[in-house]
Amino acid sequence: MKQKKLTEADMKIWRMYKETFKLIFNRILKDSYDATGVSDGDFMVLDLLTRAGTGGLRQQELADKMDWSKSRLSHHLTRMEKRELVEKQSLEKGNAVQVGLTPKGIAALEAVRPVIANGIKRYFIDLLTDQDRKWIAGLAARAKEQGNGPR
Repeated sequence: MKQKKLTEADMKIWRMYKETFKLIFNRILKDSYDATGVSDGDFMVLDLLTRAGTGGLRQQELADKMDWSKSRLSHHLTRMEKRELVEKQSLEKGNAVQVGLTPKGIAALEAVRPVIANGIKRYFIDLLTDQDRKWIAGLAARAKEQGNGPR
């Protein structure tokens, strides 16, 4: 494949995009952790389990959806289990583990969701013009069409 060259202006806009995303994302994470003690990893696990329904998810499926290694997720789930946010149950087939929500996990998710929503609104949505919204929607559609969109 032929290497495409980037100009200094290309790199500048790329860095601005990355730094702005990190700034907004980190502000939201800090607000949510400070207010509730729920980390980004905790939120991802709790949110995915909620969307999966009452049956929960197998640990491997959860790792795949989060794009985390099985080992990383296993350590994180152990910490969450100690805080009684999730419960793990060994399945009869092989080494599979089913992960489910606990009442404390549901309560933690319910507590953090409004904090995250407020952060998204404050640090991102409220800063957008109508033109910004159209541009972002267009970029997302083009990236997805190209095969580089969100999973």
